[in-house]
Amino acid sequence: MRIIVYGSLRRKQGNSHWMTNGQWLGDYEIVGYDLYDLGHYPAVIPGSGKVYCEVYRIDSSTLGELDALRTKSGEYKRVLIGTPYGTAWMYVYQRPVDGLRLLKSGDWLKRDQEP
Repeated sequence: MRIIVYGSLRRKQGNSHWMTNGQWLGDYEIVGYDLYDLGHYPAVIPGSGKVYCEVYRIDSSTLGELDALRTKSGEYKRVLIGTPYGTAWMYVYQRPVDGLRLLKSGDWLKRDQEP
């Protein structure tokens, strides 16, 4: 199975160790989503922007661990998204984003360069 990561799970980010057993397939830009800054990690919701991501092949054990990390509190839900590498799971934020900073670049790695 494949997963799309867009924030702290990306390479050289704070939670990238979760991808250690995954196989990086490539970078991808998803259109029709917006990226918000939650502080230590981001949120993606359907919108009108684009989000820069990485796509990985992972095993079911890793997916289970990520589900426990991301979906247990209801903060995110997992949805299937089409990519050039095949369909992939992505975690979409489920809470209101009012008052959160929209990252117009769509790139978590450039968050410190935005106002």
